[in-house]
Amino acid sequence: MAERAARLGRVRVTHRDAPDFYLTAADREEEREQTLVTASRLFLALIKHDPTARALVIAMREVFPWVRHLSPDEQRTFTLELVEALSDAAELDVDATTREVIAGWRATARIKADPAQYAEARRPTSGDFGTVQVLP
Repeated sequence: MAERAARLGRVRVTHRDAPDFYLTAADREEEREQTLVTASRLFLALIKHDPTARALVIAMREVFPWVRHLSPDEQRTFTLELVEALSDAAELDVDATTREVIAGWRATARIKADPAQYAEARRPTSGDFGTVQVLP
């Protein structure tokens, strides 16, 4: 298996009762990590030199078409949060945050895309909705 991973770069190992995993050559993984670090630093530098993040916000509309349902301020905030999450993934090996940022903003866009749902979501609530169950 190791010989095959060395030859192919990586091999997916499938399990019936557990999550799959990849067997990867260390040098290839290090190259992938350096690529992510370089990309995230590039995005951070772009934002540093253009606080409005105009170019990135425009690109976000192509990558995430649903951002059209967000206000211009929300689009900029999403862009900044995503770039920061990508930086955390590259520099700190914190990958889940990127998915969380995208999922959260996509949910916001989804509800704003339906005017009736959005109006309902903005209505004030009253009363006790019971205990909140916290899942591990």
